[in-house]
Amino acid sequence: MADAMVMRAQQFINDTYGGKLGIPALEVDGKTSWTVMYALTRALQYELGITSLSDSFGPTTLSTLQSKYPKLNASTTPSATFTKIIQSGLYCKGYNGGGIDGAFSSTVANSLTELMTDMGVAGVFEAGSLSPKVFKGLLTMDAYIVTGDGGADIRTVQQYLNANYVKRQDYFVIPCDGHHSRTVAKSMLLAVQYELGMADGVANGNFGPGTQSGLKQHTVASGETSTWVRLFSAAMILNQRPNVPFSSSFGSALQSAVSGFQDFAKLPVTGKGDYSTWASLLVSYGDQDRKGQACDGVTKITQARASTLKAAGYKYIGRYLTNPSTTDLPEKAIQIGELQTLADNGLRCFPIYQTFGRDASGFNYTAGNAAAIAAANAADDHGFKDGTRIFFAVDFDAYDYEVTDNVLPHFKGIVDGMAIAGNRYKIGVYGPRNVCIRVSEAGHATASFVSDMSSGFSGNYGYPLPPNWAFDQIVTKTIGSGDGSINIDNNIASGLDTGQGSFNPPVATMPDSLFNQAYFPGLLADVQTYMQSIGFPEDDGRIYTTTQCLETIIAGDVAVTNTARAYGMRKALIQTTAFWEFRHYGNEDLVKDAGVWLYHNGYVPDWAKDLPGVVSLRDSSTGVAQMFGLVGVLCWNNSIRTGLVTGTPKDPDKDSDVFSVWDKLRTDNDFALTSVGHAHIWGADGKPGSVDAETAIRRPSLDYKESEIYEVLRRYQGPKEPAFTDAKKRMPLYYIFEKYNRMMR
Repeated sequence: MADAMVMRAQQFINDTYGGKLGIPALEVDGKTSWTVMYALTRALQYELGITSLSDSFGPTTLSTLQSKYPKLNASTTPSATFTKIIQSGLYCKGYNGGGIDGAFSSTVANSLTELMTDMGVAGVFEAGSLSPKVFKGLLTMDAYIVTGDGGADIRTVQQYLNANYVKRQDYFVIPCDGHHSRTVAKSMLLAVQYELGMADGVANGNFGPGTQSGLKQHTVASGETSTWVRLFSAAMILNQRPNVPFSSSFGSALQSAVSGFQDFAKLPVTGKGDYSTWASLLVSYGDQDRKGQACDGVTKITQARASTLKAAGYKYIGRYLTNPSTTDLPEKAIQIGELQTLADNGLRCFPIYQTFGRDASGFNYTAGNAAAIAAANAADDHGFKDGTRIFFAVDFDAYDYEVTDNVLPHFKGIVDGMAIAGNRYKIGVYGPRNVCIRVSEAGHATASFVSDMSSGFSGNYGYPLPPNWAFDQIVTKTIGSGDGSINIDNNIASGLDTGQGSFNPPVATMPDSLFNQAYFPGLLADVQTYMQSIGFPEDDGRIYTTTQCLETIIAGDVAVTNTARAYGMRKALIQTTAFWEFRHYGNEDLVKDAGVWLYHNGYVPDWAKDLPGVVSLRDSSTGVAQMFGLVGVLCWNNSIRTGLVTGTPKDPDKDSDVFSVWDKLRTDNDFALTSVGHAHIWGADGKPGSVDAETAIRRPSLDYKESEIYEVLRRYQGPKEPAFTDAKKRMPLYYIFEKYNRMMR
């Protein structure tokens, strides 16, 4: 909602600086934003005589302000413009600026006092005046009253920290909005360092060796009264522990709360504020010397390594279901015989599913749908029993808006995809604390595997340990020696998830078999559900419905099976491509096909085929495979040239050769489906002879990695959009087809 005084502040910036002098013109919309605050910061810098303007209220701005105007009030403010900047900042913060008239009135002074009271620093700086650090806080989007679902107790802690440490060199006013955050967490560490006696310039807000050593000397316990107790209770409150009094006295209520936190975090329950408890409250990874009962890694568990793990006290081993890469970490995925080795040694395994998603762009509903079905298929192949929980990874620093826009839809896709897979497996989430909390609160995961080792992630800084945490990843280490040496991520286990200790026989890698029609209703239902989710209802006005398209693909199953078996590929590659293409067949394709047929049969004069506005009449994408005649010529020529089939190559420049293949693609479904297999081989070979030639990759095989599946599906459509987007949408279809093909091997 627009605020009239914020509008006046925006207009003041525009009228005074006119979008020049490095101060951009603002949209006069009456809405406070970082853009407005940055403009006010630049305006202040300009009035201070700083020539290199910046959005940052950094050391230069602060030191210049301190040296020129250490105390701004009615007597010391240098100009009306200077005062207008202060008034504008007050209005943007929600305080009364007394108008934007350049007068440092009693209203301005009273509002500054109110602001400092809200900050907790009213007793530190002179009432009615503006000090440099308060000015810095004024020109931010930080709030100094409780916002949203913020807690009054957290605000009290924030105000206490400001009041007691704001005059230290590297401490700046933090928000007092009732929410823990990265800024608050760093300020809490600064406070600890100041109390340890660290000098300005030494204290840095990092949980380094000096801080750790100092905290080991400051265990707090029942009956003690000190600043250390006050800080410890503050840390408990910031971690959202219930019923914690903010006090310098360590009473029974705090002792009870500490014991509860220690039990929750699987720390020794002492009821004292010992070093391990301090560490768990101050940084996400806590005391990295803690011995975990769980671990995860990217290395095959051999007999020697299993012995090492067991001797070190590990019980639960996290291993990856798949390895999407063709080159990196060759043992990342579970290897043949590995689960049996774990079981023979009394170890249990919890499965992890991760693809290439290292930023928000890799997370969306469609990708989640594919991930769920792929993970379920892989879990079946490895022998995991029904009821096993699969942890789906979000291995990047997801900001809160990215959780909303990308991660939550992704996990909704996982939930729906797991339903398609029969809900045989439970869903867990791996990621930073905020990701785990929000995914779980949305009902998309039943347990969290927390990447607390990444303490610098914004999703870990200032967030509590999720209530449903199962594994807490705290440090990477190498244990054992010789053949038993293994690099692992050490994890604390809560006991919520214990993995699996026995397994079904793994599914051998075998070629596909003919489709059993008894499974068609299930396949159809899954395909319909998925296509509906991406905007393709059963009948959307195109020529063929989802059912008709799928019936056509399955009717050609003999050709599909024979092609897949002959060239060592999965049937799902052919089925997915053909179904996707045929499902998109519309009236415009019918018209194009008619034009090509008429042209090649002499009903259209040669000169007419190139008239403006006339689509190409020489070729079109046709038939169930929606393949151009030229593509058919080139892919079959490639297979002849490489010895996969016998025959005489056709001339891609000869109309009659192109038409002969085009007409067969249009009228002979078995030929079209077989051609899809050859087109995938041609695409993997780099499409020799085509203007779309690319680098060759490994030909389709029974052990294709996820990245290879995606790439060969993408190459069928070409090197430009929508090929990339559509290939991502086709991945869930691939795994749906693969789910049913597996049943018949």
